[in-house]
Amino acid sequence: MLKPVDEYVKGILDGNKLMLARTITLIESILPAHQVHARKVIDALLPYSGKGTRLGITGVPGAGKSTFIEAFGNMLTEQGHKVCVLAIDPSSTRSGGSILGDKTRMEKLAVNPNAFIRPSPSAGTLGGVGRKTRESMLICEAAGYDVTIIETVGVGQSETTVASMVDFFLVLMIAGAGDELQGIKKGVLEVADAIAINKADGDNVLRAQLAKRDYESALHMLMPASPNWTPPVKTCSSITGEGILDIWGIICDHKQKLTQSGEIPYRRKQQALDWMGFLVDEGLAAWFFNRPEVQSLLPELKIKVENGVIAPGVASDILLEFLEKVK
Repeated sequence: MLKPVDEYVKGILDGNKLMLARTITLIESILPAHQVHARKVIDALLPYSGKGTRLGITGVPGAGKSTFIEAFGNMLTEQGHKVCVLAIDPSSTRSGGSILGDKTRMEKLAVNPNAFIRPSPSAGTLGGVGRKTRESMLICEAAGYDVTIIETVGVGQSETTVASMVDFFLVLMIAGAGDELQGIKKGVLEVADAIAINKADGDNVLRAQLAKRDYESALHMLMPASPNWTPPVKTCSSITGEGILDIWGIICDHKQKLTQSGEIPYRRKQQALDWMGFLVDEGLAAWFFNRPEVQSLLPELKIKVENGVIAPGVASDILLEFLEKVK
């Protein structure tokens, strides 16, 4: 049952975690009535958001993202920060289900009174980012969380989507697993604000240092995403805590420099416009494919395209013809 907008707003501004979780659930709902109500809540809370630091964290499989985020988050709360983690889980392509196991992988952070972890299924959204992740981030900021971390599914095309939502994008890598540069795409390095070589402890310290030099060389061959920032490479260990504080220092330095230059305020404005465009595109697609005319044509056209009877371009033209009739 929906609560009055004022009740959601008051609960969020009071820092009520239960109300925060319920509000995000409302935002993620696909029911039309819930979406209308959620927009009203978001509009009311928008003036209270935007003051936090927004981080995106990704990494190759086995890089230890969850372990790193737990160590990183606990360190920040010890410094007096309030940390929110929006962990994007890969939804099943068959059932639409999601593992949602991040709370079990971040046991200490999950019970930290100054932290909030929200697993969220990607639900097949392009980029592996939940459709409502941006709105959830704004709600968490309004609730007083000054550091928001978006943990993505993994290295790949999704990183450009995540980078378009955050202030700082950190890529976690590991050493000693073969060719460290193999499997990481150029596009990921291009959007990285820093690279951290995790698991730099024990016998792996030397390998981590060698990997650090490899990544520094790779970054030097790329054009930096910002004229005001050169992405550094840092080694760290989520187990010993070595280098974790230094990474936070890098993030703070980045924020200071890009805020002074005006880049972060400008970037956030562009991010908001880009996200509006994304939602418009998504809404138009949903409206289009729910039209009776399209639903009646689509099954037969799919069969013809699959069997090579007509070209995909011809099929799309047939589907789009009805738009000319829409006034």
